[in-house]
Amino acid sequence: MLEPDEAVRIVLEHCTQAPAEDCWSELALGRVLREPVVSGAAVPPFDNSAMDGYALGGGAEPLPAGSEWLVEGEQAAGDAMRGRARGAWEIMTGAAMPEGLDRVIPVEQTERLEAPHRVRLLADVAVGQNVRLAGSDVAIGETVLAAGTLLGPQHLMLLASLGVAKLSVTARPRVAALCTGRELVDDPAVPLAPGQIRNSNGPFLAARIPAAGAELAHAETVGDDVDAFLDAVDRARAAGARIIISTGAVSMGRYDFVPVALERLGAQVLFHKVAIRPGKPLLFARLPDGTLFFGLPGNPVAVAVGLRFFVEPALRAMLGLARERPWQVPLAAPFVKKPRLHFYLKSQLAVDERGQLSAIALHGQESYRIRPLADANAWVHIPLDAGELPAGTLVEVHGLGHLESPSWGRA
Repeated sequence: MLEPDEAVRIVLEHCTQAPAEDCWSELALGRVLREPVVSGAAVPPFDNSAMDGYALGGGAEPLPAGSEWLVEGEQAAGDAMRGRARGAWEIMTGAAMPEGLDRVIPVEQTERLEAPHRVRLLADVAVGQNVRLAGSDVAIGETVLAAGTLLGPQHLMLLASLGVAKLSVTARPRVAALCTGRELVDDPAVPLAPGQIRNSNGPFLAARIPAAGAELAHAETVGDDVDAFLDAVDRARAAGARIIISTGAVSMGRYDFVPVALERLGAQVLFHKVAIRPGKPLLFARLPDGTLFFGLPGNPVAVAVGLRFFVEPALRAMLGLARERPWQVPLAAPFVKKPRLHFYLKSQLAVDERGQLSAIALHGQESYRIRPLADANAWVHIPLDAGELPAGTLVEVHGLGHLESPSWGRA
């Protein structure tokens, strides 16, 4: 059987980056930059006050405490730039510095005097004190965001400050999800007949695919019939899917028809079976038009593992993102397995009372058990050759999705 690293290598060999497209900046959350952003403006755009207080001017030496200054005017945030100023100007936070003034003393370090309106300094004030200089955050011509940046709220804040209206981003890969099985019931309001089960894979894929940076182009459930499945594949391709994911019918049973369907499609099967648990019957193929096909086993956690560790690396490559680097975290308790397969474990990260992070393999690792996955906040990878792992052994830890860092709670 194929090693998972080798399987991912084969997948990545057949991935090409999705094309670029323009996107309005305010809609760019979660998108991946295709081209770097170079600032065409300075931030701040003008010298301004960092405090409510009084703007003053002077030479290189600090203005001494005890000195008194006539208040010549005031400047509020949003006021136009003033001409050459002298004396003291009452100024608000964010207001433009009047020309000729080069420092600000906070209002709480002053005493107001009347007749005439003056201010007495209660502390020395050095040149540049409490002044935000134009371009001190971002200078004109500076590269502020590199190509390949996954845009978060903080990036949208920066882009808004620069007045960037449009961006070049990588198009979201279009993905289709086909759930197979005549036993599956999609409608939660329909009572189950004997032998039927609810389709849990469909809602999972419909939620997880967009969370992975892709677009769900098509989704449907089909029975255990080759012709119906081929019709569904045609609909998925017509919807523009570059990746088709199927669930079920890839093992060795009588009704595991997906390999037969792929043969009729003229697909090139690039691997079938990977040395992993859950999800060993995983299949990867390439259709004649270049569409990538992932055949995942039908058990829910096998679907989750196949998507997370084999489909999502393909999505990262299509989005132009670098390969993931897992965390290294110690196990909270011993773990024992037979050294025949790689294990992907539903896990929790937790911080103990000393602030130490550890990984806990949850009870119920069977591939049909969904409840532990709902309790998980991370995945743990145990390598093939590992048998008995004592507490404290460092293991690879991954977030629930490739765009999500692992999270943790309290132990």
